[in-house]
Amino acid sequence: MAPFAQIRDRGHLPHWESEGATYFVTFRLAGSLPRHFLEELRDRIRLETSPRLNTIAQKLRAKEFEEMLDAGHGPKHLARPEIAGMIASSLRAFDGTRYKLFAWCVMPNHVHVVFRPFADLSLAGILHSWKSFTARTAQRKFGLCGSFWQREYYDHLIRDEEQFLRAVRYVAENPAKSGLVDWRWVEVAPR
Repeated sequence: MAPFAQIRDRGHLPHWESEGATYFVTFRLAGSLPRHFLEELRDRIRLETSPRLNTIAQKLRAKEFEEMLDAGHGPKHLARPEIAGMIASSLRAFDGTRYKLFAWCVMPNHVHVVFRPFADLSLAGILHSWKSFTARTAQRKFGLCGSFWQREYYDHLIRDEEQFLRAVRYVAENPAKSGLVDWRWVEVAPR
C-alpha cells in the first residue's frame, strides 16, 4: 500500500485515495436502486454511533448494496449489447496509458472495475472521464434521455494481495452469480 492516503468527501461517500494504489470501483445507472432501500440505508447510517458497530455495519451495507444491484432494479440500459460494448470500449481505451486494468464487468445496471491509475491521474478524474463520455454517447447514439449514471460511485482502496484477489474474483464471477449465462462483458487481465 502507498504510504499516504487522503480522504476526499463529496458529501455522500468518503473516497480514500493514494498515489500508486489499486481500486475496486462500482458505478451504477441512475435509478438502479429503489428509493426506499436508499432511505432505509441512510436512516441506519444516522443511528450508528460506535466505531466498532460502524465498521461491521459498513460491511453489511456493502453486501446489501451489491445484492440489491445484482437483483436488477431500475433501468437496465447496459444489458443492450451496443451500450455494453460502448462501455467496455471506453474502459479499455486508455488501459496502459492512463491506468492499468486488472478486471472489469459491465452488468445490466452497474459496472465493476479493478484498476490502478497512473501517477499523474486521480481516481475521481478517471471515473469522471468514463462516466461523462459514456453518458453523452449513450444519450446521443442511443436516444436515452435524462440522467444516465448515478452521481456518486463506490470505491475501495485495495490494501493487500488478498483483497486484490478477492476483488478480481468478485468481478469475474459477478455475472454468473447474478444468473447471466455466457455474459460477454467481463474481462480479467493476465497477470
